[in-house]
Amino acid sequence: MLLAVACAPAPRGPSAIPAADSSRIRADVTYLASDALEGRGTGTPGNDSAAAFIARRYATLGLRPLSPGYLQPFDARSAVLAHSGATTAGLRTQNVMALLPGSDAALRGQVIVVGGHFDHLGRSTFGALDAEAGDAIRNGADDNASGTAAVLELARLFSLQPTRRSLLFTNFSGEELGLLGSQYLVEHAPVALDSMVAMLNFDMVGRLRGDSLIVYGVATAREFPAFLDSANAPLRLAIRGLGDGFGPSDHSSFFTRGIPVLHFFTNLHDDYHRASDDVARLNAAGEARVVMLAARVIRAIDATDARPTFVRGMAAPVAAGARSNTGVYLGSIPDMSAPDVAGLRLTGVRPGSPADSAGLRAGDIVVEFGGAAVTDLQTYSDALYTHRPGDEVRLVVLRDGVRLNVMVKLGKRG
Repeated sequence: MLLAVACAPAPRGPSAIPAADSSRIRADVTYLASDALEGRGTGTPGNDSAAAFIARRYATLGLRPLSPGYLQPFDARSAVLAHSGATTAGLRTQNVMALLPGSDAALRGQVIVVGGHFDHLGRSTFGALDAEAGDAIRNGADDNASGTAAVLELARLFSLQPTRRSLLFTNFSGEELGLLGSQYLVEHAPVALDSMVAMLNFDMVGRLRGDSLIVYGVATAREFPAFLDSANAPLRLAIRGLGDGFGPSDHSSFFTRGIPVLHFFTNLHDDYHRASDDVARLNAAGEARVVMLAARVIRAIDATDARPTFVRGMAAPVAAGARSNTGVYLGSIPDMSAPDVAGLRLTGVRPGSPADSAGLRAGDIVVEFGGAAVTDLQTYSDALYTHRPGDEVRLVVLRDGVRLNVMVKLGKRG
């Protein structure tokens, strides 16, 4: 009897998950962020080619299409673009969707959504932080070829070892124009919205530094903190969990429909929305660790018979319309993974920006902006957007524990 027990197969759980392949991740990002796709701008041939590439991968893995050719076409109509005068016509584009049916007859009607956007800026200066580069190709290796590669790698891993619940793999277009693809998907969902038990989103997961990972939405289900802790035990990532389910990425579209969400993010960097966001700066091994964490979280969700308990009551999303119209620019890069501090810590400043000219540097903690107290990113943004380009303002920063006054002349974005 002891021999029989010793030879019995170990129960399948998080420890049995196949390993993520960093070389596959790098190869996918290399293609998606290649000049041949010209930055995958919504409504462009490069965006269409990226969608076709993703669809072929799902077909190769044997995932089930939910629409012809795995594609969900739609017209991307952006109020932001219309107000800017760039275009009032819809841009024809598409989401990509594929289903991996669950193995349990009683649970396969429930769905875990795994997604991320695949569009980027293309050659457009709209939304770019290096408008001086003109129509240079902005390849978006981290934003968001990295997230697309993460979704594809998770599809591969789970095709080898399906979950009890079904998995819906989704790749959104039009995110850079205002979450258009994810909003279209939830409004024209290929499965019932009330069958979706959780949504995991991947946006900019290719620059893991110092083991530091940000995960949004940990308070959107009661069980999520424990799931993350157990999933991370063998990986030892330094996770900063943020509770809110709203945010400037596609998980927000699902949270507003009552679906618990987790958003994985390796923080901002100086190449964000610039032509310098190329594959050479990808940390593929780090991204593989993020993929493994997510895979273990999905297994943890799936191992529990009960659905994750949705928690409403997160702060409402901040309206940005009036703010974006000011065009004011400082050039600071907030450290989104910073521990709770009385102020806003900077992870860097953009070269040649007003922040750079004023002598601000990585590690500075902004505690006052133009006479207004700064306690976090929102109060910092509120203070910034009360000003106009050309205003001279006084910032108070803490640098190595020393309080400094810094005068800054604000610039104009673009």
